[in-house]
Amino acid sequence: MKLVHTVAELRSLLAPGLAAFVPTMGNLHAGHLALVAQARAVAPQAPVVLSLFVNRLQFLPHEDFDRYPRTLESDCAQLQAQGACDIVFAPDEAELYPEPQGYRLVPPPELADILEGQFRPGFFTGVCTVVHKLFNLVQPAHAVFGKKDYQQLMVLRRMVAQMGLPICVHGGETLRSSEGLALSSRNQYLSAEQKMQALQLSAALRALIAAWQGGARDRERLEGEAMDHLAARGWQPDYLTLRRRHDLGPARDGEALVALGAARLGSTRLIDNLEF
Repeated sequence: MKLVHTVAELRSLLAPGLAAFVPTMGNLHAGHLALVAQARAVAPQAPVVLSLFVNRLQFLPHEDFDRYPRTLESDCAQLQAQGACDIVFAPDEAELYPEPQGYRLVPPPELADILEGQFRPGFFTGVCTVVHKLFNLVQPAHAVFGKKDYQQLMVLRRMVAQMGLPICVHGGETLRSSEGLALSSRNQYLSAEQKMQALQLSAALRALIAAWQGGARDRERLEGEAMDHLAARGWQPDYLTLRRRHDLGPARDGEALVALGAARLGSTRLIDNLEF
């Protein structure tokens, strides 16, 4: 496995249109390693590239950019031990953004300004801008993203399709702890007590699904009750909602659906989703 920090080094190691690519912000956990294993599986003869870069463009001023964990040494140790990654690209800001990034890739508001985009305005513009830039540098044939960031995966799939990029985008299933908590780099902000309390988010999503599958169809009432349920237990919920998988529009009968939620527990904002 090779660790590179510059665009020139990266390009010297890669031929266009071959690699399987896993973009990350680092602080790796078992969920990230599963994405690397998936990248190896979809392209067994190609180089697997993982990027480590905390992207300032997708953080709001009040969010945790400065304290987001940077753990390059342990990240590389995990990848080395796993043995599925060939190249780690870990640029600093000056390398990836050698001048202020005035050009931005703005996704359509009907997909990017709802749910996460409503509560984190500009988030998906930052994500699309950095991922498109990384795609230009790596020029992969495959890219793998986790389904825990459900809306992000959809936004990036649409970006690849609309921009005509020759990349197959794969979604990796969400990994959970033995207790059922979706793995996330931000889980380390939680105390042991909060980690157990955090299970209430997925439980609320399961209750929403059960109510819908039981015949309840007043979606706004169901979602409001779910948010009230979490708020009464000390959470600050942003949304708990039932949506169509294919476009994140409001849930309707006869379509594949997903329950999505985002809520703050203490100072930590958690997201989760369950398809049904």
